Amino acid sequence: MKLWWVGIVISLVFSKWANGFVEHSFNETELSFLEAYGESKVGANYLMVGLTLIPGAGAKRAVCLDGTLPAYHLHPGHGSGANSWLIHLEGGAWCNDTRSCSNRKNSAYGSSSLMEKERAFTGILSNEAEDNPEFFNWNRVMLRYCDGASFSGDSENKEANLQFRGQRIWLSAMEDLMSKGMLYANQALLTGGSAGGLASILHCDEFWGLFPTTTKVKCMSDAGFFLDAVDISGGRTLRNLYTGVVGLQGVQENLPHYCTSHLDPTSCFFPENLIANITTPLFILNAAYDSWQIQNSLAPLSADPHGDWNGCRLNLASCSPSQMQFLQGFRNQMLDALKQFSMSDQNGMFINSCYVHGQTGQGAWFAPDSPAVGNKTIAEAVGDWYFDRAEVKVVDETCRHLVPSVTA
Repeated sequence: MKLWWVGIVISLVFSKWANGFVEHSFNETELSFLEAYGESKVGANYLMVGLTLIPGAGAKRAVCLDGTLPAYHLHPGHGSGANSWLIHLEGGAWCNDTRSCSNRKNSAYGSSSLMEKERAFTGILSNEAEDNPEFFNWNRVMLRYCDGASFSGDSENKEANLQFRGQRIWLSAMEDLMSKGMLYANQALLTGGSAGGLASILHCDEFWGLFPTTTKVKCMSDAGFFLDAVDISGGRTLRNLYTGVVGLQGVQENLPHYCTSHLDPTSCFFPENLIANITTPLFILNAAYDSWQIQNSLAPLSADPHGDWNGCRLNLASCSPSQMQFLQGFRNQMLDALKQFSMSDQNGMFINSCYVHGQTGQGAWFAPDSPAVGNKTIAEAVGDWYFDRAEVKVVDETCRHLVPSVTA
């Protein structure tokens, strides 16, 4: 009977998780790798920002998987933030073979024709000072994710009618935003969530190179520190996925040479092999028990045929001592991978022990019950780091007031 109820709960969870994707015929495997990170919230008092297509992108073949124009949402800055820019790269996992990418192109993650015409700007994108005290009046942009390789591929599959042009989308978007005033920014921050958080690491130095040396430029990755970890079956689920992404979408040529000169391309898609060589100031915001990585990389359904991790996967309070020991090893691996990075005075990090995926949204960014160390919220910690008010190197073993996330 217990197993029956577990099955019902899991079915309900995945049903909610898949909302918005099922109509496009994603199968269970693809759903497990997709993230709801950045999904629009509808309701009272949220700022809704319209979709802008990038008209010049087509001539550069900077297009989504299905060949449609890429797009972003822009809310102009004002007052003291009129010449400051925040660029947020949307997340949404990856596609690693022709079938998964063909399915993806029939969704908003592969076609701008299927994107929402408006997006809610909350958390770090909010225009309310009480919700977003540091960046509320900046020019704030969400670049939509429609390539499936963290804005880094450049190839095509003519037979399947697929365009893998993430790198070109990135460049085309930056060129368009520069023409709209970003060139004259006195402050700029590149952020991203999940697959977009990985992209913010991959493109961090490129972003810095767009501006004059007088511009204050920094980058932040939220939930983008994906680890090359061994899963519960002894395999490497995420490495296998990344190998397909890098090979299929032509990512290798756009990876940093300092990495590919001594490591294989797949390894150079993992942030742990990149961050020590990034010259631009970078902030890593991540949960040590990242719910998406635990559910999809460490304990994916494919590695758990008997369902031993069903309870633990959804709620850490249900984990056995041996399961928690395994997850503690993942946390230690993350902290070890950040050791050299954390030694630089210009870098910052906030690693807490929440079971979530993404913490710059409305729920965790800045509120009385947001995750905090002492009395400092994530938003305040990021602000202190960006504006050079204090060094921020937080590793916290607690997580207060956040419900475990199962929606990635």
